[in-house]
Amino acid sequence: MPDIKTIADKADVIINGYAFTRKDDCIHVLNLNSPDKAVVFNMGGEVLETTMDDIELSIASRYLKQNLKYMED
Repeated sequence: MPDIKTIADKADVIINGYAFTRKDDCIHVLNLNSPDKAVVFNMGGEVLETTMDDIELSIASRYLKQNLKYMED
């Protein structure tokens, strides 16, 4: 598994400790402060898989919706 610095360096945006990275047709989000917490969204913002609890998932989802424009090609 890549280290946190590598993930942060490759992220499209980092918002309040969450690294957002576009891969293929998905957006991978990793909590850099707690790397065991992650989520994968499709481009429509639907959760495909996660290890986050409901509260953290809600926060990551809100950050995604507010900042998706910065991740466009």
